[in-house]
Amino acid sequence: MGSIIKRKRKDGSAAWLAQIAIRRAGKTVWRENRTFELRSTAAAWIEKREKDLAKPGALENLPIGETRRREVTLGDAIDKYVEDSAKAIGRTKAQVLKSIKEFDIANKLCAQIDSADIVAFAKEKLNTGVSPQTVSNYLSHLSAVFTVAGPAWNYSLDVRAMRNAMIVAKKLGLTQKSRHRDRRPTLAELDQLMAHFLDRSIRRPSSVPMHRVIAFAIFSTRRQEEITRIKWADLDKEGKRVLVRDMKNPGEKIGNDVWCDLPDPALAIIEAMPKHASQIFPYSTDAISAAFTRATQFLGIEDLRFHDLRHEGVSRLFEIGYNVPHAAAVSGHRSWTSLKRYTPEGANLATNSLRVRQRNSKHSSERLSDHFRRRPYAVISRRVWLRHSVACCVVVARLGGGSTAPSKPRPRLLDGHRPSRAFWVFPERGAKM
Repeated sequence: MGSIIKRKRKDGSAAWLAQIAIRRAGKTVWRENRTFELRSTAAAWIEKREKDLAKPGALENLPIGETRRREVTLGDAIDKYVEDSAKAIGRTKAQVLKSIKEFDIANKLCAQIDSADIVAFAKEKLNTGVSPQTVSNYLSHLSAVFTVAGPAWNYSLDVRAMRNAMIVAKKLGLTQKSRHRDRRPTLAELDQLMAHFLDRSIRRPSSVPMHRVIAFAIFSTRRQEEITRIKWADLDKEGKRVLVRDMKNPGEKIGNDVWCDLPDPALAIIEAMPKHASQIFPYSTDAISAAFTRATQFLGIEDLRFHDLRHEGVSRLFEIGYNVPHAAAVSGHRSWTSLKRYTPEGANLATNSLRVRQRNSKHSSERLSDHFRRRPYAVISRRVWLRHSVACCVVVARLGGGSTAPSKPRPRLLDGHRPSRAFWVFPERGAKM
């Protein structure tokens, strides 16, 4: 089946790319493409070429070996990479490789691509309005095709050209390392979101219960995709932990299944979920992402992403007194290097509270970082307590487990802590008593 794609050249003129792909038994056995000045010419070429290839024995007589190898384009190499990959390709990587095929470099023969072509592609991608960090991701995924194509299929893609292009792109500022986001939702923003989604769930019971999804994301520190993959069979209720499948990892994501601890608030939210499917949260990532984005726009909350809830959750663990090993057991981080950026100001006070010092005494073999040296503080700072108290009480109220009036004695938070007398809070508004 042939297809025609309109492409814009660097000089502003238009060209028409005609493509033909023939599949047999679910596999592509022949792929061919040519560029024409007119769409009508491209359509005529496809019609004629398809008739020629439909003749008996036409496919068997096609050129093979060195001649056919030289006719392979980068787009063909990308398709071959996707088709032959035995392990599942992540959604982001698949989307990036598909997007690369829309650029001029995808139509170039593998043997003709050099470092200058790759740098030109990086410039072209940057000019579409994306960030240098995004361009870096594109080159990273494209380099995987270059690495495999030569040894696996004898395609003439120069790995050294790819390597040199990545160095040049970095020197020219076309690519950059991803910047760490420090954005955390404020308590007012969380209250806005929870109230908005609770009201929506009342008016539309069939909608995604985002008030529960958001609360679980914070207390469990799970990523969006991880939340949607968790199954009831992955829950160890007695051990207060859950098996997170395909956890994000720089080396290998697919098959990287990790047991992570569940704080009491996260477990309470799971127990409140109905068992209508094998997944605990049987919703698509697109639905969750779209609902969150629409809500932030409607409420006027700027520059807040769903993934920022994970930052909030991990930072909160340190604020309420978790040490490095305990926080890592919840978040799934493997090293202190990747975990330390979540450490908020004042976490040294939180981790040095009397409660934490008593708990750490039972684990004297654990070596903590100098950033978490134990000091004789018996209370946690006002900001830490207030943030923790209000966040917990808001979630309890929004899930239907709390009252709108202050209770006596002082309210007990979900994870067993009691705020000091100065920080009594209304479960919904977080007002001081």
